[in-house]
Amino acid sequence: QVRVVESGGGLVQAGGSLKISCVVSGLTFSIRTWDWYRQAPGKQRLWVATVRSGGTTTYGEQVKGRFTVSRDNAKNMGYLEMNTLKPEDTAVYYCNVVEDHTGKDSWGQGTQVTVSS
Repeated sequence: QVRVVESGGGLVQAGGSLKISCVVSGLTFSIRTWDWYRQAPGKQRLWVATVRSGGTTTYGEQVKGRFTVSRDNAKNMGYLEMNTLKPEDTAVYYCNVVEDHTGKDSWGQGTQVTVSS
């Protein structure tokens, strides 16, 4: 069974930086895509960024230019580096991975990021 675990969240001041991670275990095949989502209190879960196995990336408009998504295929780890953080970035951040060949996706439990003004 695939297990996804995020870590690295915390409290940071506005303008600061934070890097969160996601480790995946129990895979049968390699990971096709790593997606990061976030969910603020009382709001819908929204897509933030994607990195594909080949390294190409895509970002939501809210984070473009401030966040960098990456992955280490050999370690089955994904990363979201967040710079110039704003209070509106406060949310629980979730990692979602899509396994190659099966197309099955798996979610982590999330990690809380809080940006104080």
